[in-house]
Amino acid sequence: MYNKQLILIRHGESTWNKLNRFTGWTDVELSNQGKKEAQLSGQILKKKKINFDYCYTSLLKRAIHTLWIILNELDQVWLTVKKTWRLNERHYGNLQGLNKDEIATKYGDKIVNQWRRSFTSVPPKMKNTDNWSSCNDERYKNLKNNEIPSSESLELTLNRVLPFWKNNILPKIQQNNRILIVAHGNSLRALMKYLSHLNNEEIIDLHIPTGVPIVYNLNNTLCTPMKYSFLKNDE
Repeated sequence: MYNKQLILIRHGESTWNKLNRFTGWTDVELSNQGKKEAQLSGQILKKKKINFDYCYTSLLKRAIHTLWIILNELDQVWLTVKKTWRLNERHYGNLQGLNKDEIATKYGDKIVNQWRRSFTSVPPKMKNTDNWSSCNDERYKNLKNNEIPSSESLELTLNRVLPFWKNNILPKIQQNNRILIVAHGNSLRALMKYLSHLNNEEIIDLHIPTGVPIVYNLNNTLCTPMKYSFLKNDE
């Protein structure tokens, strides 16, 4: 029996998505297109009469602003929202800020595809002194040094997402609360790998479009592999 629903949404297109740059933990804004995607996502949820009890997002404004726009469309801006670094995008290390096509030309498509899509590959690490390092960022001041990544694989991303899922989100779902998570392509890919029991090969082909709601109808045990579907405007 399926009586619990979870909605996942990747933030709308960001300014660096538009420029085809690796973003990671760099805090960039939504593009105009991304704002429209977020608005449409909210309209789709409203049309389907899907409302929420709790919302979760990252500490990065492209996800936070996407959530704001969606809640405004749903007339649910009053909802409790929990922000956490554990839902941040995967940290892309020294690739952050660089154009993906230029990096592929430099290192070759094969190695760049491994960095981007595989479960275990870790991009070149960023130094704490680099311009886009998060070590001196005010929002992470309460984290331990070993909690702030210098680069991450999808596996490492899952390792930080999963404790928050188990300790914070899952108990709310088990109490029959309706949950919305607005996060990032790879923090959501990591969570979906866990929820749907995807193997290391299957996760390579999982692409999450910006601004499209993903629906999980959850069973009572949440132990078996769970199916998901993308909620499109024409459905």
